[in-house]
Amino acid sequence: MAQQQNQSSSRGFAAMDQKQQRAIASMGGKAAHQKGTAHEFSSEEARAAGRKGGAAVSQNREHMAAIGRKGGAAVSQNRSHMAQIGRKGGEARGDGSSNLQNQPEREEEQRERGDSHEQHASAGQQSH
Repeated sequence: MAQQQNQSSSRGFAAMDQKQQRAIASMGGKAAHQKGTAHEFSSEEARAAGRKGGAAVSQNREHMAAIGRKGGAAVSQNRSHMAQIGRKGGEARGDGSSNLQNQPEREEEQRERGDSHEQHASAGQQSH
């Protein structure tokens, strides 16, 4: 693609508008492919180029922070995903308060001991 047009020159390729420059460049690319002299990236070369570009972009901390904020905002819109993250965090901390998957087991254990939801609710109110 063309760089910014040089205002001091009113001749040649640089003086053309961007649409004309692209058309001429496209013709050159097609001719190179027909002639067999055009370079086509192998998957390994493309991978290396991607790594190089990623490394360059990641040096810009402000840009990376903006990407992270945008991704975080998008993910946080998915309530079930956020609930799953919260449950995993509770399991990792070991407090068990976020582990909703085991809730039916806890209710069954409470019934076996003779405890009821009402007893727990009244005990909770007394402690506050």
